[in-house]
Amino acid sequence: MRSKKYVDLSHNIEHGMVTYKGIPAPVIRDFLTREESKRMYDEDTEFHIGLIEIASNTGTYINVPFHRYAQGADLSEISLGTLAGIDGICINAMADKTTAIDESYFTYPDFKDKAVLIYTGWDVYWRSDKYYQDHPFLTAPVARFLIESKVRLVGIDTCNIDDTNSRIRPVQSALLKAGIPIVENLCNLSALPVTGFRFSCIPPKIIGLGSFPVRAFAEIR
Repeated sequence: MRSKKYVDLSHNIEHGMVTYKGIPAPVIRDFLTREESKRMYDEDTEFHIGLIEIASNTGTYINVPFHRYAQGADLSEISLGTLAGIDGICINAMADKTTAIDESYFTYPDFKDKAVLIYTGWDVYWRSDKYYQDHPFLTAPVARFLIESKVRLVGIDTCNIDDTNSRIRPVQSALLKAGIPIVENLCNLSALPVTGFRFSCIPPKIIGLGSFPVRAFAEIR
């Protein structure tokens, strides 16, 4: 039987790391240390319980409609079928040095019900100042195209799917209004084929949040 190949598309989360300037870094610490637990259990029995304080937009994370719209679906309302085992398309947007990714990159004939992942290679700058400067982004016409194509999810390996030199967010606004989740800060997309893989990204089932870190991965068939 042919073994499955999995590609991890998520950044590690660690104490003090900055995902996006201005958003607090995670605080990861002990709640119950192994030494403390020894006083609670019999000999040779010990446990560790950690405590984490984390902003919802940390590491590789998903945005769902509630992130942008107060009446939109939150994390608890997104079906597993929207997030797990989705046929994927990886768009290579490294063809030139332009930061604006327009419709010319989207030539695949059928995007319906697909997870569309935008590979820019920008993840090589992760946790450096350059990561936040003039990063690649999608244009508003691409967002309209993806909505009309009835994609299921969109992801990108940059800090934002929109141009952060602007104070408007047309791509996020349009996709989330259409109920299409967005995954940002992906990595390792260079390891994916154009097609022939399934994409998954599962956040906790939290009421009242529109963003949260995910373990994103691809299963290559």
